[in-house]
Amino acid sequence: MNVPSDLKYSKTHEWVRVEGDTAIVGITDFAQSELGDVVYVDLPEVGKTLKAGDTFGTVESVKTVSDVYAPVSGEVIEVNETLANASEKVNSDPFGEGWMLKVKMADAGELQNLIDAEAYKASVEA
Repeated sequence: MNVPSDLKYSKTHEWVRVEGDTAIVGITDFAQSELGDVVYVDLPEVGKTLKAGDTFGTVESVKTVSDVYAPVSGEVIEVNETLANASEKVNSDPFGEGWMLKVKMADAGELQNLIDAEAYKASVEA
């Protein structure tokens, strides 16, 4: 299981890469492996305001449909349009080409509510 140490993680299996006041969000390697082959990703519209903990979309796999949650609050400034026709990128490259959205953070202090790679790894191996 890949858990990059430079990211922050939510207990609901989303990851965050911070670039200035922007949070790039996706689902973890653990989450995609539990879901199985991803066949569809439903993402919010650009401009939508998210609140940390709220559902921002769904990931549909051959096994199930799962909600994905906003790890931070803010405005959606970009969504990964390539996932509409290449949802398998969530499986093949969850921390790279499989990213889901970019959020202009309303409060960078919310990052304190997320966990680091070691704590995330411990939570899924428990």
